[in-house]
Amino acid sequence: MDNIRIQTSQNVDIEYELASIGDRILATLLDYLFFIAYFLLILLIITLTGKHWQWIESFAIVSLLILPILLYDLVCEIFFQGKSFGKMIMKIKVVKLNGTQANFGAYLLRWLLRIIDMRILGGAIALITILINGKGQRIGDIAAGTTVIKMKQKVQLSDTILNKAEPNYTVVFPQAVRLSDNDISIIKEVMQVCIRSNNYEAMERLVLKTKATMEITTHLPDIQFLSTVLQDYSYLGNS
Repeated sequence: MDNIRIQTSQNVDIEYELASIGDRILATLLDYLFFIAYFLLILLIITLTGKHWQWIESFAIVSLLILPILLYDLVCEIFFQGKSFGKMIMKIKVVKLNGTQANFGAYLLRWLLRIIDMRILGGAIALITILINGKGQRIGDIAAGTTVIKMKQKVQLSDTILNKAEPNYTVVFPQAVRLSDNDISIIKEVMQVCIRSNNYEAMERLVLKTKATMEITTHLPDIQFLSTVLQDYSYLGNS
């Protein structure tokens, strides 16, 4: 399976598994099933009402049938953080190439260019572009600076390197409050990746960046330092 190397805001490279073409096709087919279910529901409602529609009402019905389908991908990706219902089931999502969540402009570009990617030649353009590109990108992704990756299972705090700080915990680095939730998420993930792969050079870069952000100096070993920062942040955030 192809991977993509993404540089986080902490200047640390992390590899993500790209969604396969099969995953993306299945996600699209699942979305089509939602479309069919939606059509059947609307048609059922129309049938049960048993009335003759005026042209204005007919126009409203047609709009009700078409507009949600046209806007489906855009609305879903905006409100569900890069996922349609099909993508949720397949556990894949749209992200920026720098690993951050895509913004409205990126989702809009992807949606606008679906006409070229998915509607012309039955999606062949998207398929060829993804195969050639090497980063899992169709034309819309290239324009928006996005790609589609596999989502990892959500990891609870108890499943990570650290557990929740005890109520009587003593904070070592109060400067941990200068970090954001995104910083902490990256630190947790990078620590686990580095420990599994013995990539202590990447961990050292993460430590330097973290110290610079917190504006501190310490001689604690890297793993102990990062672990302490996570514990401090957890305690301060819940106190």
